[in-house]
Amino acid sequence: MTRLALPALYAIVDPLDTGRGPVDLAAALLAGGARVLQLRLKASSGREVLEVARAVQPLVRRAGALLIVNDRPDVARAAEADGVHLGQDDLPVLAARALLGPLAIVGVSTHSPGQALAAAAAGADYIGVGPIFTTTTKEHALPARGLELLRTVRAVVELPLVAIGGITPENAPAARAAGADAVAMIAALVRAPDVRRAVRDTLAQLDRA
Repeated sequence: MTRLALPALYAIVDPLDTGRGPVDLAAALLAGGARVLQLRLKASSGREVLEVARAVQPLVRRAGALLIVNDRPDVARAAEADGVHLGQDDLPVLAARALLGPLAIVGVSTHSPGQALAAAAAGADYIGVGPIFTTTTKEHALPARGLELLRTVRAVVELPLVAIGGITPENAPAARAAGADAVAMIAALVRAPDVRRAVRDTLAQLDRA
């Protein structure tokens, strides 16, 4: 399998406390230029996540983007998404592939070099690394690991790396310089007054860096 080419911005669809609908958020992120979306609806039932994923999927297809479902390979399969993103307590990579097939994208969140190496050995397509900075979007979040974690993982893993946790347009270039192929962003985008513009400005900043 060829190495997955991830866009520099890995946008996460999560309304947080904004009151915005996830389908509208997805449309705005895509309109701004995001070309990979992760659907992350932690408080929603599987049925609700599937309903949203099925509504977002055609928007993603028209934009030529990728749709990744957080935590739920079953939902990813039912919605014909491109893949799934797994946490340390979710299904193993091989089990997710058994549900989704060999061509699906499987990413794994990791918090140490050891976890990153284990995810790579299990056959992940990309590895989330973090939290790099302090994050406010996850309950019981781990302490920030800093850019040094990215540098350490980059030195031992060849897979694409996605920096996760507290990423903003201001610190995203530093995360990329430390070895991240892409930066995952939630709050800095979905809480922006104009989501579309926030995506465009972030992409422009990443291009300049």
